[in-house]
Amino acid sequence: MNNEFAADLITLIDDEGNEHEFEILDVIENDDGCYYALLPTFNDPEESLESEGTYYIFEAIEEDGEQQLAEVEDEELLDRLAEQFESRFEELYEYEDEEPTIQQ
Repeated sequence: MNNEFAADLITLIDDEGNEHEFEILDVIENDDGCYYALLPTFNDPEESLESEGTYYIFEAIEEDGEQQLAEVEDEELLDRLAEQFESRFEELYEYEDEEPTIQQ
């Protein structure tokens, strides 16, 4: 079976050791670094509906020789990245009526 259209999923572990699964929506590499737009996945359809359109932006950093994802702390940079991602979402996913919201 060909999974050409399957979602790219990533599992992140928070500071308390809890695992969270996300779908990778897009990746931007620029002079500031490499950034991921991630959409949480849910087993419960109700939770999925409640978070509809909410995504997270993380920065890829290297720590101890391993690539990790970290929150973007610079609000100005976060706003610029959100604009870039949302512009790309319009092209990639052809959002018409509903704009995603960024959550940090």
